[in-house]
Amino acid sequence: MDLSIVIPCYNEADGVPKLSRELLPVLAELAGSGALEVIFVDDGSRDETSAALRRAFGQVIQPGVSFKFERHDVNRGLGAALRTGFTAASGEIVVTADSDGTYPYANIPGLLACLTPGVDLVTASPYHPDGGVAGVPAYRLGLSRGSSLLYRWLVDQRVHTYTSLFRAYRRRVLNEVDFESDGFLAGTELLVKARLSGFCIAEYPTILQARTVGVSKARLKRTILAHLVFMGRVGLHRMSIRALVSRGPSVRRQTWTASRLSAAGKHHK
Repeated sequence: MDLSIVIPCYNEADGVPKLSRELLPVLAELAGSGALEVIFVDDGSRDETSAALRRAFGQVIQPGVSFKFERHDVNRGLGAALRTGFTAASGEIVVTADSDGTYPYANIPGLLACLTPGVDLVTASPYHPDGGVAGVPAYRLGLSRGSSLLYRWLVDQRVHTYTSLFRAYRRRVLNEVDFESDGFLAGTELLVKARLSGFCIAEYPTILQARTVGVSKARLKRTILAHLVFMGRVGLHRMSIRALVSRGPSVRRQTWTASRLSAAGKHHK
């Protein structure tokens, strides 16, 4: 299995030592099962994020593991950083992860284990009945949980979490599903469009933890507005007024996706 791990970063210089401590043991565990690359995308940081990343990872010698360092000259947003990372990634499986470790990197093997034959995308799911939340600020939790509840109603009740960045994708999903957002909506847009296109989604119940270094870069009002506008577009698609995605990959995939989703609750933390 050739694997790429994409980690967007913005003004995270203070958190790089923690990132290194927590990520390197996981890479050692994953090494040997195929080519493994980690792609850091510095989204126009104003601090020393790029230099800190190169100091922490540039001299690491781990057989079978390579590192790439991408950088935007100006801050363009999370979605733009993901797009840059996906372009640079060469793996058939692509994992996206937060730079702050709010979803522990030690969960990457568990996330990958859920990517069984027939599953196209696995998303971390703190709102799954077997998941949970620990110490996350109320404002962030309210936005994330509330948005996911609305998307469940609009898109698919069997998916509990729509807002997590911590995911594993098969390359064909990224090749076939376009997302327009350059901001924090991007991850949700990608998941929703993948589901509406008929791709099979499984959930990995896990614990969403509070950030311990630095602060969240999400702009609350802008993110809420982006979600509301996108929900309106999803609603129009559901009413067959304006298409949000092209026809799904195949009728067959549309029929067995539901049975795969029903098994998502069998994945454990």
